[in-house]
Amino acid sequence: MIRSACLDRLVTAIGAVRRDHPTRVAIDGVDGVGKTTLADELVEPLTRMGRQIIRASVDGFHLPRAVRYRRGPDSPEGYFLDSFDYPALRSSLLDPLGPHGARRFRSAVFNHRTDLPVVLPWQTADAEAVLLFDGVFLQRPELAGLWDFRIWVEAPFDVTVPRAVRRDAGGHDEAEVHTKYRGRYVPGQMMYLTQCSPREAADVVVQNVDFDNPDLEFRRVD
Repeated sequence: MIRSACLDRLVTAIGAVRRDHPTRVAIDGVDGVGKTTLADELVEPLTRMGRQIIRASVDGFHLPRAVRYRRGPDSPEGYFLDSFDYPALRSSLLDPLGPHGARRFRSAVFNHRTDLPVVLPWQTADAEAVLLFDGVFLQRPELAGLWDFRIWVEAPFDVTVPRAVRRDAGGHDEAEVHTKYRGRYVPGQMMYLTQCSPREAADVVVQNVDFDNPDLEFRRVD
């Protein structure tokens, strides 16, 4: 499927979700699969539909470095269990946009690069706004019931790991970054896949091995 056609179908599916509160869209998948790119691509066509778009990422809800690495820098359990502040994500963003929320939200609370909190002003969402939220581990039990539409972006690790290494290496040794992925991130993702079955719970699966020719598999109908 040509990528533009894939995006058109996703926009139609998201636009068809009707709630009495903003539509909270999870764009979930392993590291390097293309979640952020997909979320960014959906902004403009959904905006053309007249919807307010709230763009956010789980990267804005990291826990402090001391917590993230308390089990050790190479611990898969630490990656899966200690990376993100789910209570803050709920209270600042997902619950306010949900069925009993006041629609006053903040799109991030922490900068993992500076390892410091960020204080963003509270904003107010339209009732028909769309939250496009990308990240890993989005269908953990702490979050599983808080999404109105779930996209699982999929590609095998032999595709995603080289992508992620190229993205993250910068001026660092790629072999060192690759070792980090194979030792911490991939095993942590395997824990998530095994324990949470995110593919099975998704509304749509995007096969993203080939960025230019993704494939869609719709799995759930409300």
